[in-house]
Amino acid sequence: MKHLKIGAAALLMVVSSQAKSQKTAVGKLDQPVNCKNIREGKFLRPNYPEGIWYMTIKNNVQTEYFNNGKDYIKSTLVFVDDCNYKAIVLEKSDKNDPVQIGDVFNNQIVETQDNLLRVQSRMEKNKFELIYVKVKK
Repeated sequence: MKHLKIGAAALLMVVSSQAKSQKTAVGKLDQPVNCKNIREGKFLRPNYPEGIWYMTIKNNVQTEYFNNGKDYIKSTLVFVDDCNYKAIVLEKSDKNDPVQIGDVFNNQIVETQDNLLRVQSRMEKNKFELIYVKVKK
């Protein structure tokens, strides 16, 4: 039982450190926010190896890759303005993934810093925040 409590505590610490790292920005933020950075490129997430997750955006098509690129979710992007866009799921490879074709994610870029983008995403009543790192060429 003691080992179970220690394991649970360790897991909680890892999860909370991941959550903190997603909210931490270092340095001076771009003024104004550089929202056009999301329009095209390859993106990673801090503390996520590329084999777990990466995303590409080209010609208003966003593709998120998982499982070393074996699985994906493809969405079309509809820009409301430079900093607000909708991602509408078009295809997915993993039938067990809870994301469904036709799901709409409303996204807002709230902060940028060089190649970092902080994005707030909403789907129905669920709201979450993501940090993307744009891979420099």
